[in-house]
Amino acid sequence: MSKELGTFLRSRRERIAPADAGLPVTRRRRTPGLRREELALLAGISATWLTYLEQGRDVRPSGQVLDALARALRLTDAEQEHLHRLAGAGAEPGQDVPEEATPEIAGVPALLGNNPAYITGICYDLLATNHAAAELFQGMGPGGNVVRWVFTEPAARQVLVDWEQEARSILARLRAMAGQHPGHPRVTRLVAELTEISPEVRQWWPQYDIQFSHAGRKRLRHPRLGVIAVSHAAFHVAERPEQTLVVYHLPDSTELSAGATVPA
Repeated sequence: MSKELGTFLRSRRERIAPADAGLPVTRRRRTPGLRREELALLAGISATWLTYLEQGRDVRPSGQVLDALARALRLTDAEQEHLHRLAGAGAEPGQDVPEEATPEIAGVPALLGNNPAYITGICYDLLATNHAAAELFQGMGPGGNVVRWVFTEPAARQVLVDWEQEARSILARLRAMAGQHPGHPRVTRLVAELTEISPEVRQWWPQYDIQFSHAGRKRLRHPRLGVIAVSHAAFHVAERPEQTLVVYHLPDSTELSAGATVPA
């Protein structure tokens, strides 16, 4: 059983106030949030079993137990999916070898013309990109890493208008990736590097936020177009699901004239 599962359960248990769970509040509490015994009671499982899970012992909880814990912990859909993945994690840590996209896949971003697009690997290493993405995401070139760019490249705080929101989001996705590939050497090194460099990562990583890639909209500051609202979507490569194609749709001249821009 992965120790990551225990870390995740404890982080979520400590977020729930006893009053919010309908439990009486006592004055002296050493533990933030719920005590282990209180969570076990709410989930209908034994405190001993929960202790084994949080300690990362070699036990295999059933889907029913995981669902009960998810309800008691009030997990989001993404967090519940992450919980089930951690509980069934038997994946090998992975080899410490450079990751590459096949030529057929690496050529896809160039086909998308003026729409910024890039392909990332298992820990958001940049495997391929197009000219539109290079123009927009200044300083994030081939061989770089998207998460490292967000937290260490000064240009990122200019390009990402809502920097903190976007930074928290990609860190939550890296947290989910780390759970899916426990002990992967490149993921481990990246987290250690960012923790040392970035005060935000040091503060946010222990909060254990979880998120998966999804479509949506965000505000970006384009070097030619100014601040614009763009839609984006992520697609996993069929043969290599850990590789992801990310595509941004830039507004055309009609959309811009209709008011898609935001004052810089």
